[in-house]
Amino acid sequence: MQALGAMRVLRHSRWMVPGRILAVFCLLLGLLLMGQARAEDVPACPPAPLQLLHLPRLAQALAEGREARILAFGSSSTQGAYASAPDRTYPARLEAALRREGLAVRVLNLGRGGEDALEMRARLEADVVAAEPDLVIWQLGVNGAIREHSLTRFRTLLRQGVARMQEAGADVVLMDSQRGPWARAHAVLRDAFDGVLAEVAQERGIQLFSRRKMMDAWAAGGTADAAVIAPDGLHHNDRGYACLAEALAAGIRAEMPVSR
Repeated sequence: MQALGAMRVLRHSRWMVPGRILAVFCLLLGLLLMGQARAEDVPACPPAPLQLLHLPRLAQALAEGREARILAFGSSSTQGAYASAPDRTYPARLEAALRREGLAVRVLNLGRGGEDALEMRARLEADVVAAEPDLVIWQLGVNGAIREHSLTRFRTLLRQGVARMQEAGADVVLMDSQRGPWARAHAVLRDAFDGVLAEVAQERGIQLFSRRKMMDAWAAGGTADAAVIAPDGLHHNDRGYACLAEALAAGIRAEMPVSR
């Protein structure tokens, strides 16, 4: 607001401002306003425990000075159901958060609403392996729990998918389910599918980012599910996606080389 006031003073001043000085002033003003916009765009997120993510391939890419490629692979929570715009999805927010910290990354959104392990496994080669990612964040299990899919099949497909990503040289992070009314309605299967994700992460020596743990901490701190979940009771709203991205970014950047 102060910057806009200064511009109005210049615009209505009786004195003539030299063109070069005015150009420099406008440039500085633009940078100031961009910085203010970025600062205002970062949400006020409830505190949650840091989920530290050890990602050697991603760290190596950044240490080599190249732009690292992160693939957000998953279903509707990744695609961004109920986000108000594409730049309000969690992958877009994650890229912005990491770049704000000086990390040269590109985050690609490979989410497709309605999919679970079988559909994602079918497109893994063409969509994920062929892209040669440094990191894959794989969000799944929610649809399997809702549709009462076979846990045995889910475990097999998950193991196959993670192994193939590791063969391709990528770091892999699995993401479990969110809180909300749907979770309470499918509590037993939700627990079972989340348990398989944790089990396979441990087996394969990879990382699990737990939305469940994050949102439990939010709730314990007084943030109601309705503040971060859309009216459908299942997906995140804009604030939920933004705060998910900020929590993920905190876990990623903790061990990354930063150059500003």
